[in-house]
Amino acid sequence: MTRHVPALVVGGGISGLVCAYTLRKFGIDAQLVESSPRPGGVINSVTRDGFLLELGPQSFSSTAALRQHCLDLGISNELLQAPPRAPRYVLVDGELRPVPLSPPAFSPQLLDRLVGPFVSGIYAGDPERLSVRSSFPQLYEAEKVGGSIARGMLRVAKPNKGPRERPILQSFREGNETLVRALANKLGPALLTSTCVAGVFRQNDGSFQIRLENRDGSESVFTNSLILATPTDVTGRLLSHLDSSFESLLGSIDYAAVAVVSLGYFTKDIAHSLNGFGFLVARSAGLRVLGSVWNSSLFPGRAPEGHALLTSFVGGTTDPAAAKLNPEELASLVHREISPLLSIRSEPVFSNVTIWPGALPQYNLGHSDRLAAVAKLCSRFPGLWLTGNYLRGPAIGSCVEQALAVADEVRNHLTA
Repeated sequence: MTRHVPALVVGGGISGLVCAYTLRKFGIDAQLVESSPRPGGVINSVTRDGFLLELGPQSFSSTAALRQHCLDLGISNELLQAPPRAPRYVLVDGELRPVPLSPPAFSPQLLDRLVGPFVSGIYAGDPERLSVRSSFPQLYEAEKVGGSIARGMLRVAKPNKGPRERPILQSFREGNETLVRALANKLGPALLTSTCVAGVFRQNDGSFQIRLENRDGSESVFTNSLILATPTDVTGRLLSHLDSSFESLLGSIDYAAVAVVSLGYFTKDIAHSLNGFGFLVARSAGLRVLGSVWNSSLFPGRAPEGHALLTSFVGGTTDPAAAKLNPEELASLVHREISPLLSIRSEPVFSNVTIWPGALPQYNLGHSDRLAAVAKLCSRFPGLWLTGNYLRGPAIGSCVEQALAVADEVRNHLTA
């Protein structure tokens, strides 16, 4: 069986979903295929024993593009906002210290101590290997201006006295997967799950032939616009038939394995107020926990009455062995490390562990050069686009904006 579609998106994470949905809004009959039984990738919300769990990202920062999508999808009324002044903490010298919420309040000493935990908390990465230019462009610009990140942040912050939009931390009443479900519902039959791509081939007329396989058999789909929203190793393998350089270039982008450990406690057994967002951990602290989010302090409905839900992260590039521990070992490790910090007096009454072997792409040194080489290679194949969390950042908002940019390029290509 063969068929032709104007645009085919491969990969049903947030990037692929947004790209396919936007193309269809443009009037382009885009189709989306996803190899797993459900779309959404790491965005996965589940309810267990009265606890609402996020198995991947715990929340997201509001952006103009995300707000518009929620409006278009009719889910704006489901949005929840975390307390805007909720303090963030960093563990320094065995003590949870609140982090200043505005750059002018940073001292050079405190900022230097924050960079490592920030890198570990956002990317689960190694501060010694991560490219500041690719991972944190604002820090990179600050360093160029001031000669160091600390001095640059202080100098860049001073002229910005006018009003500016403060990032708002949000989720949905029923979890982050609300966004995924809404996008999937809009796509309807244009979304095929449990469907694998067995091969990508270039035709003489410049179109692409994609071999698909699912439980019903196999088929070939032909398209003039192919968008790959898959992890880099999958993307490289799929494109190796076009040029083997794709596999070597994209395969050089590392991913960090992360374990997401959610523990529930009776509130009465926690002496800490849990007034805040949570905390990040400096590597010098000697703990394996990278950080912890106090879910039930941020959004309602995350834990049953009289309980608290705390989600911690273990692993990353500096502790790859953590992802090989079993769930019981990980739950015990996290409880053991966070208990003295939060004065927890009892064992957890609930636990859930999810291990993501390839959770976060690493924007290591040379990342921008690798991406430039990949872009140059893609330019040899008009009608081919890449989108995903390894391009502009792993945050949900960053993925949405990059997917929208790709959708615009596809539309221009098809209407030229």
